[in-house]
Order: sequence, then structure tokens, then C-alpha cells
Amino acid sequence: MSRHWPSHLWIIRHGQSAGNVARDAAHEAELDRIAISGRDVDVPLSPLGEQQAQALGRWFSEGKADERPDILLSSPYRRALQTARLFRDAGGADADEVICMDERLREKEFGILDGLTVHGITNHFPDQAGFRRVLGKFYHRPPGGESWCDVIFRLRSLLDTVSLHYAERRVMIFAHQVVVLCLRYIIENLDEQGILAIDREADVANCSVTEYRFDPNLGRNGNLALVRYNATAPMEEEHAPVTRERDPIVAARG
Repeated sequence: MSRHWPSHLWIIRHGQSAGNVARDAAHEAELDRIAISGRDVDVPLSPLGEQQAQALGRWFSEGKADERPDILLSSPYRRALQTARLFRDAGGADADEVICMDERLREKEFGILDGLTVHGITNHFPDQAGFRRVLGKFYHRPPGGESWCDVIFRLRSLLDTVSLHYAERRVMIFAHQVVVLCLRYIIENLDEQGILAIDREADVANCSVTEYRFDPNLGRNGNLALVRYNATAPMEEEHAPVTRERDPIVAARG
């Protein structure tokens, strides 16, 4: 039987970023805007985020060689690339393994709402807050931004590339919270209610592991089976604090 999926697929949310820290401070102070200057793509990891990425790499380094990734794919955003490099340099993958950037793994784009808190969106764009309440996060697309459906559209293309070029390989993806959830939606053939129920259960932790393995007995031609979701054992075993992202209406920069 010809396989079209990787033998292993891990999806990693990047480590805690400076944007995550600034967002939490802005929400606690009930400010309109998150105190981050410059582009979202350039937001780096926080010192804790670096520690989390290194802990993840060390955890993988202690496993068998055939339990570590041999393909590394990353969002081009700085925080995701930093996570991938620190993971590799800590022994999570071979030292000479190339990290392949793919723009389809980028963060969800928030358009005119980028950088605003819940208070900010209500104060500056009450119409968008209303649209989001009516449409829900899955379908609401702010001007200049994306809905979850838009993210899913580009990720379907990404998974086509993975199945074409990396069949039977061990693939690890470094990306963002919404990307993790939207990949689950595609791989597991979920619907809007199903993925939003998963989203409500818990926020995706920084550097958490979502893992799939190919199961030849799933479906007619085999499929990826979920092994673990949002697992934080690597950080806990390395005594690196676990951080999670709340779900504001707008840009969490996560």
C-alpha cells in the first residue's frame, strides 16, 4: 500500500513570546492596545520562551533516533523560527537539519484589529465586535485580516505539499495557536462545532506537542491517528514553566 502521509507528524506551538507577555499586561491593565512596536512577524521569544524551546529539544534528544523529526517546517515568524532553531540546537533533531520556512504556516492575520485588546476592539471598532459575536471566530474576517476558514484554506495546500514531498518521513511543524487548531480540523475531518469545542476546553500551551502517527488500518488507505494533543510533559520534566494563551477577540500575537 502506498502511503501519502508522514509516518510521524508533530505540530508545535512556538514558545512564549514577548507579545504574549505584553498582551497579558495589557489585558490586566484593561488597555486598548498591546505595547508591542513593529511588525508581528518580528516579535521574538521571551527568555521563558527560549527556555521552553530548549526543554522541548532536550526531551526529544533523549528518545530514540527514529522518534525524532527528520523534516523541520516552520512559520516564517521570528518566534516560531527561534523555537525551531533552539529545539534543533538542544538535540531535538540533527544539528545539520535544515529548517524550511513556509509562509502558509504564518500566524492568522488580524488586519485592522492587530494589536488591539478586547477593550480596544470594543472602543475603536464596535461594529467589528458585533460582527464577531454574530458570525463567530470561525467565519469572522476583519478588514485586511483572515477568518479561521482563510487559515484552513492555506493549510490544506500546505498538507498537500507535505503528503507529496514527505510521505513516510518524520515531520515536525513549528507554528501558532490557530494553526495548530486548524490543522487538527483538516487532519481529523472536524466541523466548526467540533474544533471550537476543542478550543474551549483549553488554550494551546507554548511549546506543547500535538502528535500524529500513520495508522494503516484507519480508513481505506490508512490515515494519521492522533496520539497526543497539547501535551506539556517535555516542559514539566525539564521544570520549564508552562504558559497558555487566553482567547481575546483579536490579536493575541501568538
